[in-house]
Amino acid sequence: MFNYKMTIQYDGGRYKGWQRLGGGENTIQAKIEQVLSEMVGYKLEIIGCSRTDAGVHAIAQIANFKLDNYVPEKEIRSYLGRYLPQDISILEVIMAEESFHSRYLAKDKTYLYKIWNEEYSNPFMRKYSMHVSGLLNVTAMQEASKYFLGEHDFTAFSNAKSKKKSMVRNIRAIDLELKGGFLNIRICGDGFLYNMVRWMVGALVEVGLGNRKPEDITQMLLSKDRNQTGNLADACGLYLEKIRYE
Repeated sequence: MFNYKMTIQYDGGRYKGWQRLGGGENTIQAKIEQVLSEMVGYKLEIIGCSRTDAGVHAIAQIANFKLDNYVPEKEIRSYLGRYLPQDISILEVIMAEESFHSRYLAKDKTYLYKIWNEEYSNPFMRKYSMHVSGLLNVTAMQEASKYFLGEHDFTAFSNAKSKKKSMVRNIRAIDLELKGGFLNIRICGDGFLYNMVRWMVGALVEVGLGNRKPEDITQMLLSKDRNQTGNLADACGLYLEKIRYE
């Protein structure tokens, strides 16, 4: 078997997320698998590192797939580039070790969330950022973000339907940067639950608008009650930015 590693970039605006759901749904995974399967003449499965939600974008999603016979990497990338829709781009295809698994071997992931923080809307970024017209107190948001760091049970910050698996995740870093009208929030962790980043950002925005205090984050985490966390940030502002491997 030949194991290939892909770096993928996509605009998730018109898709139901990364993961193929089984009924021919309009997903990123299904689109790429369809084209690859047509190329090799049999059905195959690709494994993505992060199951991004509906409407979420990726700057550098990582996936891998295996073929029975060797096909040159350049040929695969060229074929995908020719037949995939223009909102999905394959940045790189390389040969990986047979044991490489894009999801299980990832050390951490970084998500970027973009907020347009001006009174007026931004017509060119309305599909790629969340508009918050009220002036955000970034200092208070930075203070609040510190309460997310480390290992916590993030039940209150997820829409995960199943509670059978652990809801504990480790957040390694959160950085906030003001640049040209945008507030960019980067969150790095060893893994994320369904909608987790968007609920975290929603809570930080509440702090930034003065509706909550920074220390309220601790009580939200301890409550394990999703109803305590405030508003869910828009999907269009979220990007899978980076995945780190050893």
